[in-house]
Amino acid sequence: METLNAIFSAINDVVWGPLMLILLLGVGVYLQLGLKLLPIRKLGAGFRLLWKGRQAEKGDEDEGEISPFNALMTSLSATVGTGNIAGVATAIFLGGPGAVFWMWITALVGMATKFSEAVLAVRYREVDAAGDHVGGPMYYIRNGLGKKWAWLGGLFAFFGAVAAFGIGNTVQSNSVADGLSESLGMPHWLTGMIIMILAGAVILGGIKRIAKVAGKLVPVMAIAYIVCGLLVLIINMDQVGAALGLIFGHAFTPVSAAGGFAGAAVAKAIQFGVARGVFSNEAGLGSAPIAHAAAQTKNPVRQGLVAMLGTFIDTIIVCSVTALAILTSTEWTSGETGAALTAMAFDGALPGIGQYVVSFALAVFAFTTILGWAFYGEKCFEYLFGVASIKIYRVVYILAILVGAVAPLEFVWLMASVFNAMMAIPNLIALALLSPVVFKLTNDHFAGKTILPGEDLDDKR
Repeated sequence: METLNAIFSAINDVVWGPLMLILLLGVGVYLQLGLKLLPIRKLGAGFRLLWKGRQAEKGDEDEGEISPFNALMTSLSATVGTGNIAGVATAIFLGGPGAVFWMWITALVGMATKFSEAVLAVRYREVDAAGDHVGGPMYYIRNGLGKKWAWLGGLFAFFGAVAAFGIGNTVQSNSVADGLSESLGMPHWLTGMIIMILAGAVILGGIKRIAKVAGKLVPVMAIAYIVCGLLVLIINMDQVGAALGLIFGHAFTPVSAAGGFAGAAVAKAIQFGVARGVFSNEAGLGSAPIAHAAAQTKNPVRQGLVAMLGTFIDTIIVCSVTALAILTSTEWTSGETGAALTAMAFDGALPGIGQYVVSFALAVFAFTTILGWAFYGEKCFEYLFGVASIKIYRVVYILAILVGAVAPLEFVWLMASVFNAMMAIPNLIALALLSPVVFKLTNDHFAGKTILPGEDLDDKR
């Protein structure tokens, strides 16, 4: 096991090193500029479409399995998770307050990435043997780039099917089990059993049941957490200005050691800000378009405008609430990190209840992440082995929840991190090569000409 840990640690240092961060930001910047900053300019239009998308538009009911709204909620169920609570705290601990600035930059760039992923997912989706709409990077690689690139889609599907067991499953159940053990004294095995039973009841119902639960649970949990976070900021109002000063000031200058905080260089702020931003909102990983491919819509661009909101909501709103709650407290220099740091920050403003707010939020966030990644993983597995393999994948995935809650997960964390990066590489290559398709579909849409999935597209790739 020590040898495996050493090997995966070395691989992780490479795949999440400067080249990956440059690739993620580089492709995102290219797409954002190619779209003429449309994801930022059309943010309001995206929220209007989200509200309208609670029900499929007339004539679109048979074009997918779930409403455009529930497609975003399914995507958010997988992205709003431990990264929003523990990940933000870790980024500040390792990279200093300036890491938050780079998380924001990653999100603004990532909106273009997420928009493009969803546009391609709807454009190149298929109907499988079970009659369901399926899509995502593996399909837009094969159908958009041609069969000679199918091997790249297969690689993405393999990495995605494996990564789901790490970042979307065992890591989540373990985080909840640790949190509830510390705050309520609940045994790890009991937490794992409860999550396994509840998640299993949803996952076995497929995408329609997952989307139905996500459509109700995600808005409630996100709003409740944001409200509690804003209450913390109101109590700490006199420190908000100073916190913002720390964020912008240390984005470009090193931060010195203070208390239990070891200090951080600018390079660390960029590295951990970008890495934790991607970990949280998943822009560029290629996971979210798998959910958006199931949306009841004929229009790829409309779904892209809805999809990009996932990055904005996850990082610009939810992660910012966590970051400001931590930085307006006196706890960020305590030497604590992860969810414990966030809990200390909330408890400082809301004595006696703050830690329970964080523990409950962590549990709900992690639970919905397990649901969302179950769908991602099974669709990757289906791409490799066919529709008949889905039931096997679901059962194994559900059983892994209990294993994650009771097992030490240092190696699983490493493996999940590596496979997440390996998912991103094929996806980013496809996004760069298929960018002319995204640009043309978008330009045609806003020029009043909509090219529907299946119609010929005169593009140059």
